[in-house]
Amino acid sequence: MSDRTASCTLLLAKWTRRAALAAATALLALPAAAQAPVKIGLIVPLSGPWARQGQVMRIGAEMAVEHINAQGGVRALGGAPIELVVVDTGDSVERAKNAAQRMVADHPDMVGATGSYLSSFTLAVSEVTERASLPLLTLSYSDLITGRGFRYIFQTSPTGVQQAEGALPILLELAESAGAERPDRIGIVMDSTAASVAFVKPIKEGGILDRLDLDLVVDETFTPPLSNATPLIQRVRSTRPDLLLLLPTVVADTKLLLEKMNEFGLGRGRLPTVSNGSAMGDPDLAKNMPSALLEGIMTVVANWNVKGLEELSAEYIERSGEPWLTQNPLCAYGHVWLLKEALEMTGTADRAAVTDALRSMDLTEGPARYFPGNRVRFDEHGRRVDAPLLVIQWQDGVPVTVYPPDAALAAPAWPR
Repeated sequence: MSDRTASCTLLLAKWTRRAALAAATALLALPAAAQAPVKIGLIVPLSGPWARQGQVMRIGAEMAVEHINAQGGVRALGGAPIELVVVDTGDSVERAKNAAQRMVADHPDMVGATGSYLSSFTLAVSEVTERASLPLLTLSYSDLITGRGFRYIFQTSPTGVQQAEGALPILLELAESAGAERPDRIGIVMDSTAASVAFVKPIKEGGILDRLDLDLVVDETFTPPLSNATPLIQRVRSTRPDLLLLLPTVVADTKLLLEKMNEFGLGRGRLPTVSNGSAMGDPDLAKNMPSALLEGIMTVVANWNVKGLEELSAEYIERSGEPWLTQNPLCAYGHVWLLKEALEMTGTADRAAVTDALRSMDLTEGPARYFPGNRVRFDEHGRRVDAPLLVIQWQDGVPVTVYPPDAALAAPAWPR
């Protein structure tokens, strides 16, 4: 080899080493490759008569996704962001089932889902998600949802029977804590819908009245839509119960009943009146009737704006244009956080692993703050253990939490 050739070979070797070193340095200086997003489904009614509820649940879920991603995504997955896949159930059980089938077919990499809203929709959707081994979190109340032996369903609200069994003892406690006499005589005015029947049946047939030493002095059922509320409220006025369970499910019927109660001198908190479910605290009520008619009305709910959620509530109000934070968007927000927590626990975007993490979790901080009682754990059926109830009451045009005391934003108003 000539001296010239040897010199060229040496120079080439040096250049190659320098180029390799420069390339390695450049690679180290580059940011880490972006992690693939983790898909979470939201399946709610976005069309039809329940579209508004689905829209506010979407806002709650979107807020959770934004907050999670802004805080670094799923750290156990290298900072992977959450991607929300939104699916419309439509306005019927059949359409909800079809929507769920499309969701699982189109997104085989989805790791979990939340939503459904109506119990009938959730029952249909969960049949599909169960077959797909996709964990589904829901706020729906029906006992059947977690009573079928399914593995991949999780219910964060107390079931309908649990709410019926727990409501009256809470209301009696609430009356006594407000300095009023303990109610002894109760009345029930209800419509014939499945939701109302499911709530009242354990009260009337499960021995609750006898255990609490309560007399049922009014027991009236009507088929919606209600055309004349006078006979129903006349019966209430003539018997004068100490506590009235008022259970309509249609806004127009609610307005007729409350107008007649006000006309007969029973409204505006004069007769303690309690409903069940978040519909009685919905902003639509205030839009369809004078707020004075709602004053003092209480309802038992599974979740609501409580002490400690002021910042989240303010952000939701600003973003949504809604006047207050209700059960539906709050549960959607919390469910996304629970799925994120399950991903952190398992460290893998695998449906079975996420399901196992949900079943084994016992949270008292973090996402637990978005659920009454500040503790989240599930039993073998997927029901939340010891899920407490809240009582909200219309005060000065706004339904505010008045029970339990550690969550209350206002003291209960109870006539003495």
